[in-house]
Amino acid sequence: MPIINRIPKKPIIWAASMLGALAGTGLLIAPVQADLDPVVLAAEKERVAVIAKVKPAVAAVCFFGGQACGSGVVISEDGYCLTNFHVVQPTGAIMQCGLADGKLYDSVLVGQDKVGDVALVKLLPRQEGEKFAFVKLGDSDLVKAGDWSLAMGNPFGLSVDFTPTVTYGLVSGVNRYQPPEGKGTLEYTDCIQIDTSINPGNSGGPLFNMKGELIGINGRGSFEKRGRVNSGVGYAISINQIKNFLMHMKAGLDTDHATLGAAISTEEEDGDLSRMIVSQILEESDAARRGIKQGDQITSFAGRYLTSTNQYKNVLGIYPKEWRVPIKYRPAGEVRAKETLVRLMGNMDKLVEQPMQGGPPPRPQPGRPAPGPPGANKANASPAKKMFEAKPGFANFYFNKLATTELMKSFQKHGDFTTLNGPWKLEGKIVLSDRDGDCVLTWAEDKDNATEIKLARGQIVDSVKPLDAKAETPKAEMMLPLGSGGMLVALDQYRRLLSQLEKGFNKNADSLPGFIHGGMEPFYPMPTGDKMPESLNTLRINCEVIRTKQGQFESKWFFSQKDGTLLGGEISLYKDEDPCELFFSDYKDVGDRKLPHRIECRFGDKRYAVITARTYTLEKK
Repeated sequence: MPIINRIPKKPIIWAASMLGALAGTGLLIAPVQADLDPVVLAAEKERVAVIAKVKPAVAAVCFFGGQACGSGVVISEDGYCLTNFHVVQPTGAIMQCGLADGKLYDSVLVGQDKVGDVALVKLLPRQEGEKFAFVKLGDSDLVKAGDWSLAMGNPFGLSVDFTPTVTYGLVSGVNRYQPPEGKGTLEYTDCIQIDTSINPGNSGGPLFNMKGELIGINGRGSFEKRGRVNSGVGYAISINQIKNFLMHMKAGLDTDHATLGAAISTEEEDGDLSRMIVSQILEESDAARRGIKQGDQITSFAGRYLTSTNQYKNVLGIYPKEWRVPIKYRPAGEVRAKETLVRLMGNMDKLVEQPMQGGPPPRPQPGRPAPGPPGANKANASPAKKMFEAKPGFANFYFNKLATTELMKSFQKHGDFTTLNGPWKLEGKIVLSDRDGDCVLTWAEDKDNATEIKLARGQIVDSVKPLDAKAETPKAEMMLPLGSGGMLVALDQYRRLLSQLEKGFNKNADSLPGFIHGGMEPFYPMPTGDKMPESLNTLRINCEVIRTKQGQFESKWFFSQKDGTLLGGEISLYKDEDPCELFFSDYKDVGDRKLPHRIECRFGDKRYAVITARTYTLEKK
């Protein structure tokens, strides 16, 4: 007979008498906690403290009106919040997020990464000046199998007051690869595998280390199919991958991941250390232009050594398209490896899979319009609606304009050149590979307002009118000086950037602006001498990017994230050619403005020239 059936009808009296009897016999067991190791108690106390610290920043991502869809985590005091792309896809651009204070906050989509399954949203404060609790971003490269981790979120919509559920468990593995759910989207590369329980509704929520640092965004799990219950295998997108895309998303971009433009496969599947060989390569890829050929061995990619296809897919998948990364390769038949910087290509078409959790909006019945997300009518009255602007290629163009304005304010602290639209002159010295001497650079406009830029080196004068309305400028003239890749055109675009900002650049053929924020990219200023570093990775500087377009010329301009200094640019004259690269350094005062007194021009893998300025003359129109 079960013991519980023997309990008398007055259990409290019975329990008290039993305790007294046990005390009299000396058999009363002391509280378990008194026998625990102090180290265990200290760890528990620390864990509870960490949970209490990060809990206010954990969000429930909801349809407008409060119907839960997934989870998220706030990463800045002004309300930027990370979640999954598949969480915000059914909510639409205007949503609400609930925090542990029990309140709903109007929220708006900022940027998205469909391939990597990440989105950035912004919570609007309920009162002007209100600041949000937020968490610190960790370093996921330091995470190891066996580490403890905390997952927080809103599984199954359990928390009606938005207090997050907490689970605790092990990191089961790192550098895991999970293939796309569909046509190129929701691919998990270099992710963290956990046995920390996550379930439907945890998607988009944070994974913390035991310091309370954000090391990943939970997004995918292996579930028992009938009950949709976690089987002990979950996956979190590493925070270091997200960091590569964070400025892209903050600038409102609809981002894309990278591909090399080449197929890489293992030479020996059963080898202990397999060689990664280029099996195919696109002729139009930058990798091919840098000299990589079919049959070459790729030894490292962006500083990570490669011995398997899994490693290659993992490292490739954490970068945005068009980033430059150092690649070491050993040409077929050669012993010594080479290193070069390669511009990565785009990865995918823009087809989007249905979300994994939360489900698509209800299907319309025949003859009836498709319903929008729950609360869509109320969302139209939300103040967040004013912060959304749709435009092709962007998740939210409103935030691209915001990021552009903020960067230009930082840049113009070094001087305002917008009143100086007249002739410019630089006098100084030019050093080429085979000779050097004095030089004079001049920018001036003719009577038809066509800008002409000249470079005089003694008796040698190169001159070009990049956008002459009367006649099409020949390609050979555009690329002057010979071997520079179009340095004169590049310097004309530089002056236009300084003196006119966004007004100097026209719209694209598809009506997209000719002056936009391009997110964040690495920039690699080369050493002033001829000696190259052991690894090009040591040269990397993360920069905010402005992309410009004027006529056929498309450019990227790299600005220091630290203080907005313009460090250089890549100016593409023709799509089938390498861009002309400019590097600006040695900034000095010119009146109340600062200008670079060292300008380096590179084309392909070679330095064409270094111009050292002695004087600048800048005139008003």
